[in-house]
Amino acid sequence: MSSTLTKLALGMMGRLRPRPVTGDAAATIALPAPEARGGMPLMEALALRRSSREFARDELPLPLLSNLLWAAWGRNRPEGGRTAPSALNAQEIDVYAALPGGAYLYDADGHALRLVAQADLRRVTGYQDFVDEAPLDLVYVADHRRMTMVPVGQRESFASVAAGAIAQNVYLFAAGNGLSTVIRAWIDRDAIAEALGPAHDQQVLLSQTVGYPAKG
Repeated sequence: MSSTLTKLALGMMGRLRPRPVTGDAAATIALPAPEARGGMPLMEALALRRSSREFARDELPLPLLSNLLWAAWGRNRPEGGRTAPSALNAQEIDVYAALPGGAYLYDADGHALRLVAQADLRRVTGYQDFVDEAPLDLVYVADHRRMTMVPVGQRESFASVAAGAIAQNVYLFAAGNGLSTVIRAWIDRDAIAEALGPAHDQQVLLSQTVGYPAKG
């Protein structure tokens, strides 16, 4: 709890900051082609779907990370459709991956991760203790510039629904692949935005931690 209270105090003072990266931060991480076939039957994955707040520190292998990101928000049709819906096909959600080696934007077109911050952002993606050491924290950011057909007053709710659909994809993938995950809204959005550097018309919505279950 001490880490949570410390981070909460720092957040209230506007001083919650990332940590240095582990190793070298690659400018681009090319992801292996996703395995878009097979896996656990949907009904079995739904039966196992749950939130967990206990994670091992082990990093996710690149093929597993590739499949996870594709399941979350990858392109599943030649014309550019995604694995999760968005109103008017605005595709307004950007998915950022906070890893020990840096913070990356998921590029669905190239199925790659693009470096956006050479820092370990995991500790600023939430106040809970476990976010500091879990191997992956996803951050969902809405880009309102892609929502010109949606009335301004409805954009946040529309984007939140799209982010929720992505998060559920992650939940089902985690259930089917022996991973733990939890979505989080208790986050310091200002600290995350400062670390990621999005434009003023982009909005940090949610975070989601993913990793192997804690040992034992």
